[in-house]
Amino acid sequence: MEHPIAHTLERLVVRHTLRVPAPAEGKTLERNAPEEGLRQGADAVRQFDVALMSVGFKLSGGLMAALGGLDRPAVETIAARTLATVRELVGDHVDHNVYFKDFPAGVPDTPDFWAACVAQALVADEETRTRVLDQLRHGHLDLLSLPTYGRYQHTYEDMLAAHDELTASARDRVTVLVLGGPLEDEVAGLYRALAGSTTPLGPEHLADLAVLAAHCADGPQPDTIPIRESRAVVNKARLMAGCAPLLDTATDALRLACALADGDVTLRERTRFRALSRPHRRALLAGLDAVLAAAPGKYADVAPYREQWKRLGERLHPHEYPQWPHAAEVFAIARGERKVPSLAARAEELLGRGEVAEAAGLLAREAPGLLLRSLDRLLRTAAGDEERDAVLAAALRAVPGGSGRVLLSVREHLQNRSEQAVPQRVFVNRAGGAWVADDTREPLPSAVRERVLGVLDTEIRRRLDAPAHLLVDPDILDVALPLSGRATAAGLGTLPRGSLSPVDGELLRFFTYWKQAARNTDYDLSALVLRDDYTTGTWLSYTNLRSVAGTHSGDVTEAPDGASEFIELWLGAVDGRFIVPHVNIYSGEGFDEVAESFFGFMLRDAAQGGRPYEPRTVRMKSDLRGPGRIALPLVFERDDEGGWQARWMHLYLKGSPAANTAEGNRVTFATLVRGLVERTPLTLRYLLDLMAGKGARITVADGRTVPDEPVVYLGLEPLDGLAPGSRVITPGNLRDLIPA
Repeated sequence: MEHPIAHTLERLVVRHTLRVPAPAEGKTLERNAPEEGLRQGADAVRQFDVALMSVGFKLSGGLMAALGGLDRPAVETIAARTLATVRELVGDHVDHNVYFKDFPAGVPDTPDFWAACVAQALVADEETRTRVLDQLRHGHLDLLSLPTYGRYQHTYEDMLAAHDELTASARDRVTVLVLGGPLEDEVAGLYRALAGSTTPLGPEHLADLAVLAAHCADGPQPDTIPIRESRAVVNKARLMAGCAPLLDTATDALRLACALADGDVTLRERTRFRALSRPHRRALLAGLDAVLAAAPGKYADVAPYREQWKRLGERLHPHEYPQWPHAAEVFAIARGERKVPSLAARAEELLGRGEVAEAAGLLAREAPGLLLRSLDRLLRTAAGDEERDAVLAAALRAVPGGSGRVLLSVREHLQNRSEQAVPQRVFVNRAGGAWVADDTREPLPSAVRERVLGVLDTEIRRRLDAPAHLLVDPDILDVALPLSGRATAAGLGTLPRGSLSPVDGELLRFFTYWKQAARNTDYDLSALVLRDDYTTGTWLSYTNLRSVAGTHSGDVTEAPDGASEFIELWLGAVDGRFIVPHVNIYSGEGFDEVAESFFGFMLRDAAQGGRPYEPRTVRMKSDLRGPGRIALPLVFERDDEGGWQARWMHLYLKGSPAANTAEGNRVTFATLVRGLVERTPLTLRYLLDLMAGKGARITVADGRTVPDEPVVYLGLEPLDGLAPGSRVITPGNLRDLIPA
């Protein structure tokens, strides 16, 4: 595809699918091409493969064969673009320097290091010496006032020279890039997959959908766009392409207006609406009028977003368009000139009068999904067995009308509700923000819970597709189902919140990188080690650079050109059950403000050596973009056999405005870890059990042979050599298994 944004689209395909689009026609060598041209093209492919292997990737056999028919310039062009994409995917697009250039060797004890910084300050210029002496006389010391503290004392090249080459290991990560179809087909398929997702997309994927939608707005569309935020993004592209937007609620029009203003289509944040062109105003008002003329009950959607509607009315000027009176009525409701209570308000009024069964009946008729999400509360509020039975009967009527995502979410919620109350409850909002509160709920009777679980299982099983033959990598069985957009962060090797994945290596090294945008910003990588009872054993941070189990690479306190911090742990020496890495914002810009920030971890054998950052040992790299001042990407947990596994969190804690530390948040971390470790998520194993009940044949992949027939393959990464017609499900498109 020759198009100004072709390279951007190709990058999106590679990043989302690990598929390299097939070379465009006309760039292959002619059948009678000189032998020298063939040889040079093949040499370029081998060099491309070697370059990929240095960052932990490799060409599949089919992709190597396809590239082998190109001339050298064509191979080099594809190689340059693909290498840039995968290097960014793994975090190798930036230089990872460390404060102590010999890390993990050469890191001093913290008091010795601080003393050395003071000694250097005392022989610096007179102003510095006087300032430090004055602090010491008053019994305190500001580390940031010391000239050598927190600022790199060597160049990136100096650091590289201090390290030997990495020794290759059979356990190094190798991610295979496979051959895709033509770029247009790959782009269209990725667009339909994202737009038609049955679960909300995270902000990064929504941004990617916007790029794809702008290109595909006038092409084939998914059968449905069930997620409202995704529909808003697609509607903006359709409007820009001169197509009518897809609206079926009043709120769809409001979300579209937010999208046109480059605002928040989730409606959680305030959008500053801009002046709209007359065609866009007409399209919004006409669409809104048609929705409400067909279903006047949807006026109730206006009340929850009254303030946003009032601000939008100032830009739409509905009084100029008398031909659309239903649209004008929306703004009268927003101004309070007409009262139309929302459905939630009507239900709350019934609950306030103690009419629980009536509230359940109302929700079952008009909003089945809302009833199912409120089921726990309704069952606890019901007075006696008769009213509880009425609520259950309403829930049974609502189940067929709930979305697959809602059914699975309620199933996960109820399987974690027992008759024995727990003291505290962990809350996670749609943005990934987490907090803890006392759990004051009454427990649910086991008979009631089991009855509802049985109904949910039956309905979910009915909706699931049952492929004839499933080929399954056992490592994916404990991957949690992605039921929300923020359950998974963008990056390489990331898994949904609650997932478990094996950790295979002797040395665990995790890292963070950030680059400030406008002001000095200090991020601190830290780690707590918790015992079996969730009390703190030890920690590593800028206040404790060394312990028996590991080493911190040193504190960097500003990042105008980017900065990295590392922690390495010898897993065999860790005296505890949990390792809790986290990133504290000490000062400066938040995770949503910096130019870039991410977290990741590497696994390597003790004898491998190498630089602090080696891309082919990276198992996970996750973008840090969220609320709060503390990021908690995952937790490492020792299992009953003494091995280690990663439990994925993707959480952001509010923290303090500044000076967050590992020591200051030990209790909060312990409570969060306990609350999530002791919670059982719905995993792929659950869906496979339901599919098996529908007759699907399931084969465990052994990594050596693949069936000759087409299969649906489920694994952490794509598998090379599958029969034509096979379908591949990895964590990147696991949402495709969530039933509608």
